[in-house]
Amino acid sequence: MDFDFSDDQKFLKTEARKFLEGRCPISVVRGVLDDPAKSYDEALWKDVAGQGWMGAAIPEEFGGLSLGGIELCAIAEELGRSLAPIPFASTVYFVAEALMLAGSHEQKKTWLPKIAAGEVIGCFATVERPGTLTDAQVQARVEGGRLTGVKVPVTDGDVADLAVVLAREAGRTALYLVELGGDGVTRETLQTLDPTRGVAKLTFNGAAAERLGEPGEGLALAEAVLNRAAVLLAFEQVGGADRALEMAKSYALERYAFGRQIGSYQAIKHKLADMYIKTELARSNAYYGAWALDNGAAELPVAAAAARVAASEAFWFAAKENIQTHGGMGFTWAVDCHLFYRRAQQLGLVAGGAKAWKERLVSQLERRNAA
Repeated sequence: MDFDFSDDQKFLKTEARKFLEGRCPISVVRGVLDDPAKSYDEALWKDVAGQGWMGAAIPEEFGGLSLGGIELCAIAEELGRSLAPIPFASTVYFVAEALMLAGSHEQKKTWLPKIAAGEVIGCFATVERPGTLTDAQVQARVEGGRLTGVKVPVTDGDVADLAVVLAREAGRTALYLVELGGDGVTRETLQTLDPTRGVAKLTFNGAAAERLGEPGEGLALAEAVLNRAAVLLAFEQVGGADRALEMAKSYALERYAFGRQIGSYQAIKHKLADMYIKTELARSNAYYGAWALDNGAAELPVAAAAARVAASEAFWFAAKENIQTHGGMGFTWAVDCHLFYRRAQQLGLVAGGAKAWKERLVSQLERRNAA
């Protein structure tokens, strides 16, 4: 079985890299980081929408390109490599996937074309407090089509137009679509380690809510969306780890100490080798996840958890060792290493931390072995 990208997918990946290298240099990321009034780059968002990437996996009948999950994974890797400061993941990996999984024809017809065109920013609001997402954790309530409750933290909730919210109605959990520009919604922007990806606290007080899927399916649908998003996020993390490794290698070859390139010293060689091994292991797990995602395979929960765990570890490690390889310069604001460390931390938590995904992986393996 060949888990590599096809020639067409490699071409898409290459063109995506060229586009982002030209349109999203690191100065664009710094521009968002340095401006407290910005949480994403609006011009880049419009340009990415113009490329059709938001609709890569959306069916043509709803304004998308019908390319498939693997093509979206290829795009995700390049977005992760460039640290693109846009709400792509929240909108495409979470909200669009939730609509395609559980939306009615009318809901898909209303929202998917707008997502594909970049006219709508989405967010996925499930969490209310620290800990593993469980049925007992869901306290938000829907009565008579009105939502009341608090969700925190919500990635890109500060700029989103549409939220998919996990709430309880008549004792059963379900997902709901909520337009955040309507009455009964307040937002509070939160400070995080990576300001290039906004986070908010959303408070709902009688906000209009439209059910997505069937009553009682909320938690199962949320888990399904998380599994799909985990694979796509893993590709972003692999892209970021790969770029951090390249930065470390480049610096090790150009920096001299005691008359020698620092890359010739064994300690630096070991750092680079460890970064490479972890990144390639994460890439292998991500490819397995991409295959399971694109084929709707029964292995998706296991593959997603494995990809998530490996990619989170690889990006964090590569970002950390990139700083160490740069030595005293690596800790400074002027050098770009800290941007990758910030994003590694952000991506490592956006859909649940590595500890939670390790527990999911063990649980899935136990179920499979018991069957």
